[in-house]
Amino acid sequence: MQSTNQPKAIRVGIIANEVSGDQLAAALIQALRERSPEMVFEGMTGPLMEAAGCRSLASMDPVMGLFEVLGHLPGLLKTRRQLIRHFLNDPPDLVVGVDAPDFNLALETRLKQSGIKTAHWVSPTVWAWRQGRVKKLRQAVDLMLCIFDFEVDFLQQHQVPAAYVGHPLADQIPLQPADPVELRSELGLVPEQPVVALLPGSRMSEVSRLAEPFAETACWLKRQKPELQFVAPMVNETIKQAFQAALAKQTPSVDVKLLGGESRLAIGAADLVLTASGTATLETLLLKKPMVVAYRLSPLTAWLIRRFKLLKTPYVAIANLLSEKMLAPEFLQEACQAELMGQAIIDLLDDSQQREEIAKRYQQIHLHLRQNAADRAADLVLELIGPKA
Repeated sequence: MQSTNQPKAIRVGIIANEVSGDQLAAALIQALRERSPEMVFEGMTGPLMEAAGCRSLASMDPVMGLFEVLGHLPGLLKTRRQLIRHFLNDPPDLVVGVDAPDFNLALETRLKQSGIKTAHWVSPTVWAWRQGRVKKLRQAVDLMLCIFDFEVDFLQQHQVPAAYVGHPLADQIPLQPADPVELRSELGLVPEQPVVALLPGSRMSEVSRLAEPFAETACWLKRQKPELQFVAPMVNETIKQAFQAALAKQTPSVDVKLLGGESRLAIGAADLVLTASGTATLETLLLKKPMVVAYRLSPLTAWLIRRFKLLKTPYVAIANLLSEKMLAPEFLQEACQAELMGQAIIDLLDDSQQREEIAKRYQQIHLHLRQNAADRAADLVLELIGPKA
């Protein structure tokens, strides 16, 4: 007969609602299982989480874009209510929300109010804009697991418990970049000729605003340097078709090799990257490539940000925030023009010393971000749970 004094297995709720969140959550589950094999996991899952042994209470429903979210909103709200009810009826030792702040923070707040410990992995960018949102984080979490160390200082100043774990991408990407000549051969490009990678974004809202200026920039560059080759990784077929249409309209005579995903292959093969602001700038930094960054918001959103001074950082690209200087020229809104971006690319292509200095700085940042993030997160989670009676 089992002793009534024997402690129950630690039970953790874990909630992800994005592909990247599924990856992070699965890595955390694996790291926790290495430390405590009897731990039990359940939550909102993707395939990687389920493969890692997490029981699914609901399946991920990742959506992006205002109208897409509105269409899915009733289902998302229903799922969140069901998860809250489940955890309130049978409280776990901890609930971890992984990214997806619009979905997770309200759930975490409700559970924390009821006395359930909560953690959140990947801080929302409250340090960059709409800083008033930091109050919601205080109400939602017992611990924020941060992927950038400067986030910790900001959050702790606003009484949000926070710890730095490093960035999972920095753990995944090798410190030493692959030989670009070999990667060009793999892509069927001329190994000896320079390559520019074009990354116009992963969301249709981004690509719809950046496809045309990126295509125009490729055309402008080809006139200046006919030997240039272009490669563009596309996250899905819809994005590919939209970008293809812009290329056909703006640059019918310029050959751009389109890839299905494979962003790291495209960046690794390139001498320089023209990219939308976002995670791609971090990926480009970790692959030690110089870059030029562009972004366009809707005119109304851009006006509101400027009018009410909502942006609180000196740079937009995370690569520049981490570098603490503008190593990657930024072209935003009206400045997102072919001739301006093209000239910045030419300047970097023609300055080998500057490219070497950029690569050295990016290497230093990579080393700093490479902290075995999942392992550090697992240790902090266990510390937060505390001893199990």
